[in-house]
Order: sequence, then structure tokens, then C-alpha cells
Amino acid sequence: MIRLQTRGEASRVMALTAPLIAVTLTVVTGAILFEALGKPAGPTLHAYFIQPLSTRFGLSELLVKATPLVLIGIGLSIGFRANVWNIGAEGQLTLGAITGGALALAFYEVDSPLLLPGMLIAGTLGGMAWAAIPAYLRIRFNANEILVSLMLTYVAGLFLSYLVSGPLRDPDGFNFPESRLFHDAATLPTLMQGLRAHWGAVIALFAVIAAWVFLSRTILGFQLKVLGDAPRAASFAGYREPRLVWFSLLLGGGLAGLAGVIEVSGAVGQLNPSISPGYGFTAIIVAFLGRLHPLGVLIGGLMMALTYIGGENAQIAIGLPVSVTGVFQGVLLFYVLACDLLIHYRIKIGRPVGVKA
Repeated sequence: MIRLQTRGEASRVMALTAPLIAVTLTVVTGAILFEALGKPAGPTLHAYFIQPLSTRFGLSELLVKATPLVLIGIGLSIGFRANVWNIGAEGQLTLGAITGGALALAFYEVDSPLLLPGMLIAGTLGGMAWAAIPAYLRIRFNANEILVSLMLTYVAGLFLSYLVSGPLRDPDGFNFPESRLFHDAATLPTLMQGLRAHWGAVIALFAVIAAWVFLSRTILGFQLKVLGDAPRAASFAGYREPRLVWFSLLLGGGLAGLAGVIEVSGAVGQLNPSISPGYGFTAIIVAFLGRLHPLGVLIGGLMMALTYIGGENAQIAIGLPVSVTGVFQGVLLFYVLACDLLIHYRIKIGRPVGVKA
């Protein structure tokens, strides 16, 4: 008989090793999936996970994909620590891209060093404004922020489609739903000549360091952790839950909006209906894979970025369908959540003591 037995206290060892177990199980499941699709597991896994890291171009693309994942994952992980479940980061990313991109288009002919910083600020504020809606509805009407933030994602996507098909459409773009290409003053400089990796990666790294300092060295960071771990203790200590909810959602929305404007001013270079392949949702996996810790989010972001570029590489080299990337990410999330069970429970094999056959 296989059963689960409650641990006396949460296992710190399993808290650290559960993500590694989840990743290992995901790779094994992937190998089985590849064989079922008629693709040899060894060469396919090599094309998926190893080959993209063997070239400067692949490493550059890894940074490009990881930048928005890490930025959004940092914001979400801080909110999740406080049991504030922002699931609408994709919509907040979209609003950040819209507000920052609209500023770039409004000053299309202006070659000013202040334009790019202004875009980054506008994108951050756009994401915060979109996150303020579920924050207000939760505090004022006790609405579920999961549903509200998620539904707003689709509103943001439709709003972007309307803008690039109408007011912000490129007048010389042959009626395609996209804006003009941004001016050089509105694009992020690259880190390496001839490659797409840009200074957004540096901003993401700074966000990781700032989040670590915030959570480990500030009173507000401590209050967020207490609110998530022991809500009643936080209430007895006089911590103001509405203030912490507002902070968590605005921070998550601001970083998602920053990721959005970085994406359009860096990798994309314009507004179009598909500026994100789902970074806002993938960042949820990143946050949990990283154990809601800034350093873990950085590692998780790089790992999930590898699934994107690995999927594209395997699609070209092996002929895998593009949907395999989504399958990999879904399987990884399933195993992460399943392995988290081992933090509070241990697996026992055999009959319970005192039970006769």
C-alpha cells in the first residue's frame, strides 16, 4: 500500500530539491513523448536543450526570452508570497507595451535621449494602472483578483488589436495590423553587436538584486511574508492588509508593464497583435519553479526561456510541432505542483501500523 504521511514540519530539503525532481521528470516525460511522436529521444533532447546553448546566437536569444520572464516572475513571486494571486500579468504586459509604444509613436520624429527612459516609465505606469483595477475591486468589493486579472488580460489583447488595426496602424504598412517601426532613439541598445540581446537583460538582473534586498532587508518585505505565511498573525501585529494587497498588485503590474515596453522596444521594435507568446502566463511557472525566491526566479526564467528557443530549434532541426513547447511548460508546471506535495508529506510504502492483512 502506498500512502502519504504528514510530516511533523515542512521539509527544507524537499523545498530545495522538488524543482530539480520536477525538471528531471519533465525531461523523462519529454523523452517518452518524443519517442511516441516517432522522434529519437537522444537527438531530439540534444536539439531541444543543448544545441541552443552551443552558439553565441543561441545564448543571445536565451537572454532575450528570459528578460520578460524574469521581470514578470519577480513581481508575481512577491505577490504570491503574500497570497495575492495576480494571474493577469499578460494583460499588464500588453498595457505596458501599449503605453510605452504609444509614446514612441507620438514622438516618432524626435531624436532625444529622454525618449527611451520616458517609454520605460510610461510602460511601468501602464502596467500598474491595469493591475490597479483588480486591486481596487478586491479591496472595495472583495472580488477575486484571480478572475478579474485574468479576464482583463483578454480585454488588453483586444484593445491592442484595435489600436494596431486603427489609430496606431502604420500608414505605409499596406494595411497590416502593426505600427511603424520605432525610431532608433526608442529602441534599447544591444549588448553584443550583431545579436539581439539588449540592455533589458541588465534591467532584469537589477530587478532580481533589488527584490532580494527588499525581501531580506526591509520591513515591508517582512510584512508581505508574514501576511502569506500567517494571515492571523499579520492581523494581530497590525499589518494593514489592504495596503499590502495594493503594493503587491501594483508592483507585479509595474514589472509586467516594464517587461512589455522592454519587449517592444527591444526584441520586437514595434507594436503588433502578438508581442508576447504568453510570457505573462509562463512567468507563473517561473515563480513557482524558483520557489518564490529572486535567485530561483532568475534560474527558472533562464530554464523556461530555454524551452522557447529549444522548441523553435527542434521544430527546425527535427520537425517537431510548435505546440511541443506548450506541452513541455504544462508538464513542468504539473510536476512542480505535484512535487510540492512532498514538502509537507512523505511517501510511505506498506500497511499502516496496526492494520492486519
